[in-house]
Amino acid sequence: MMPAHTPQTALSESSHPRLWRQNTYVYPVLSRRSGGVSVGVNLNPDKACNFDCIYCQVDRTKQPREYFVGLPKLLEELELVLGGLAPGGELWNDLDFTKIPDDKKRVNDVAFSGDGEPTTFKNFSEVIERCAEVKRRLKFDAVKMVLITNATGLDRPDVRRGLELMDANGGEIWAKLDAGTPEYFKLIDNTDFPFAKVLDNITACAKARPTVIQSCLMKVRGAPPPVEEISAYVARLKEIVARGGTIKLVQVYTVARNPAYSIVSSLTDAEVDAIVARVKSEASVPVEAFYGAVPEGKGVMGDAPK
Repeated sequence: MMPAHTPQTALSESSHPRLWRQNTYVYPVLSRRSGGVSVGVNLNPDKACNFDCIYCQVDRTKQPREYFVGLPKLLEELELVLGGLAPGGELWNDLDFTKIPDDKKRVNDVAFSGDGEPTTFKNFSEVIERCAEVKRRLKFDAVKMVLITNATGLDRPDVRRGLELMDANGGEIWAKLDAGTPEYFKLIDNTDFPFAKVLDNITACAKARPTVIQSCLMKVRGAPPPVEEISAYVARLKEIVARGGTIKLVQVYTVARNPAYSIVSSLTDAEVDAIVARVKSEASVPVEAFYGAVPEGKGVMGDAPK
């Protein structure tokens, strides 16, 4: 039986709360990039992350509800949610799911994401293996396992083992690349992690398996990325391919939910389309556009990063 219902709005592409009912780690969302229901697995309920992206929706001014991941409870939650979303499952009749459009009323993936960088989780390969077992047992073989990552930990031995397990279980890696230069990377992702190392990790991952590039582009203090920055970004995509990587898809998207800082706002649809056109024509890789309409001033943590 599913946990008792608690008040909340129906699943929406404009809201992705990580806390769902009484669950601690597993939460369903309606994902615009997934194109359906994505079952999120939060490996960072402590909100720990080695990036502090200016567009992140995680409100780090509030204390985490949980600081550790209890694997038995995580697996129990995953089994309950997936079981409820099986064909004919009880969740499809639940208030949270009734307004989902018919063409998106399906489970597209189990996504390892949440309130921080999932590859920082100590026992990453173990949680991948155990979640894959749940997925197989419930006959969700056609449902992908997706890792949404900033690529900083892709070279760790345990993470590489986890990626191999994902490969064997319909896995897909979505690696973040929000910039073309170290300076813009520092501005957007607000980290001291070496940009060159991120590029090396993405390239190595893309050489081992077709990899999705996820790029969140936005206005900062009302200004879109400079033309020169977009040129550098496209050049980085071309370099990944030239070095032997396979880019399965580039997701060019802008902010669609309230960001961390009020200096951030969405690009216009035309601005997103212009970037997509350059990626398609110059990098010659598959690309999709995702839009948003968040005005400046909607930050949950203040005006600018410290």
